[in-house]
Amino acid sequence: MKLNVEIRNQQAVQDVLAKLSGPQAREAYAKALNDAGFQVRREMQAALRSSFDRVTPWVERSPKVFAATADKLSVSVAPTISTSNAPSKGGKVGMDPQKVLQAQEFGGRRADKRSESALRRAGILPSGFQTSIPRTPYPGSDDGRGNLRGAFVTQLLSYLQAYSEQGFKANMSDKRKARLRNQQGIGSIATKKVNKTTLGVRYFVSHGRMRGQHLAPGIWAAKGTHDVQVAPVLMFVRRPSYQPRISMDSITKQADLQNYLDKRVRFRVRQAAGI
Repeated sequence: MKLNVEIRNQQAVQDVLAKLSGPQAREAYAKALNDAGFQVRREMQAALRSSFDRVTPWVERSPKVFAATADKLSVSVAPTISTSNAPSKGGKVGMDPQKVLQAQEFGGRRADKRSESALRRAGILPSGFQTSIPRTPYPGSDDGRGNLRGAFVTQLLSYLQAYSEQGFKANMSDKRKARLRNQQGIGSIATKKVNKTTLGVRYFVSHGRMRGQHLAPGIWAAKGTHDVQVAPVLMFVRRPSYQPRISMDSITKQADLQNYLDKRVRFRVRQAAGI
């Protein structure tokens, strides 16, 4: 998704432009273009907030302005990590927001998340499936906006030995799994006897009826003595097909961008001319 705006039909400011040198006029044009670019960015962010339930800050901040200069009288606005394509400091390093939003604008299937690709390579996520958080998220797993927390995803993939990059040492050892499983706590002390109760967790995979298993396809957690507490962590669902929910063309029309740009050009030219 990308928007470009260029200066056109600015006859109304020709008299004022005559008072300016070439470089001054180009600087004024560049400022006006950038004004329009940031206006589009505001409109895009408003559209993202209104189109999605609990939109993540990462997505909301993704529209970036590729600013115009006196030497390049063109401004672009596009969802991206940064205008220099530098890695994000959030939990989605290297992921292009345009890929995330593509299915939301054009419909169809979304691209796999990096965690889904890792699970698929490890033979855990079946072909034709993607992942979904349960209606009631596993305690401590979600960020409150419908996504798994980065630290939790790392622990889960490590536990399931899903990291396959050459030389990567993140997969959890059996010793570390045992420590996670056998965390101990204080039980009832009503009789002044200290009873140890297992508070740890064990993750396991179910493929449902495809493999003759009674739990729905997904990743599950078992807690408590003898695994008496079982809860879903991440479900495997058939790859969904999305309906279009946002339109960049509609955003530019609603912003009345050409009229806004005309006004900003007149303002910036008069500002440069000192009138």
